[in-house]
Amino acid sequence: MSIDYAAQILAGSHRAAARLISWLEDEDERAYGLMAGLYPHTGSAYVVGITGSPGAGKSTLTDKLARVIRKNGLKVGIIAVDPSSPFTGGALLGDRVRMNELTQDPDIFIRSMATRGFLGGMAKSTAEVVKVLDALGKDVIIIETVGVGQDEVDIIGIADTTCVVLVPGLGDAIQSMKAGIMEIADVFAVNKADKQGADQLCGEICARLEIDSHIKERDWTAPVNRTIAVEDIGIEELWLSIESHRKYLFDSGRFYTNRRERTSRETLRMIHAELFRVIREQLEKNGRLDAAVEELMNKKRDPYTLMREIVNEWLSISRHKETS
Repeated sequence: MSIDYAAQILAGSHRAAARLISWLEDEDERAYGLMAGLYPHTGSAYVVGITGSPGAGKSTLTDKLARVIRKNGLKVGIIAVDPSSPFTGGALLGDRVRMNELTQDPDIFIRSMATRGFLGGMAKSTAEVVKVLDALGKDVIIIETVGVGQDEVDIIGIADTTCVVLVPGLGDAIQSMKAGIMEIADVFAVNKADKQGADQLCGEICARLEIDSHIKERDWTAPVNRTIAVEDIGIEELWLSIESHRKYLFDSGRFYTNRRERTSRETLRMIHAELFRVIREQLEKNGRLDAAVEELMNKKRDPYTLMREIVNEWLSISRHKETS
């Protein structure tokens, strides 16, 4: 007898959710039918992104924040995105090593995911895993990304509230501000705030925020929170800042607008990925890709004309099917 994984996930089964997530990571065809069935049951969870420089204490902060959220009676899902192992392609850091105590709570689900070379500081299937945890009944889903940089701002495409973690003493703090990280932050956490330079870092962030407010009019100014995660200091206040941003989104109507924009981008991304897969498989199957590459290497063809020919062929096939 086949197992109804969708029903088990909706009933709160962590084991069924873990199985589906593994299928999503492996791009197993079995995952997509299940996701279609779960989709009507998604949209209730609030998604918080935690990003910041390596060594900023994101994992400890995520651990402590999850505990605070649980104290408020909310169920928590944690997606910890780790660098890929060069040997297995799997997550290099284990979630149960870093957050072992949290796994004892039946209302907390933790999953480590490998980036597998995917840019943006997140794994390719992160958005789908968020939906799984949403359907699983988690109220708040925390995504902890690999780190920050100019290419690693994709978290804003998934998170409702993005918390950027910076620490004094790391030479890349100011560089992070120059790299567009200031733009994605809804909340700042200056972690390890007992270290020398914390006051200066907070001042620099506030000064930058003030300059940005004069350049671009904003309804929301990201609060700057001081935290010492290892000592449980400032975590309650950080959660209150996240809750304040959540209230702002709902009161201003931005929550719906942001979710709608996200759904639009995600739908286009999925269409793009599937079209790419279908066309690639067909070109590889009939040998046309190898032949085209050979012509391009010998400069007998140019990639721009070739691209348009292939696209026009697929468009004509689509039009023919519509009229037949």
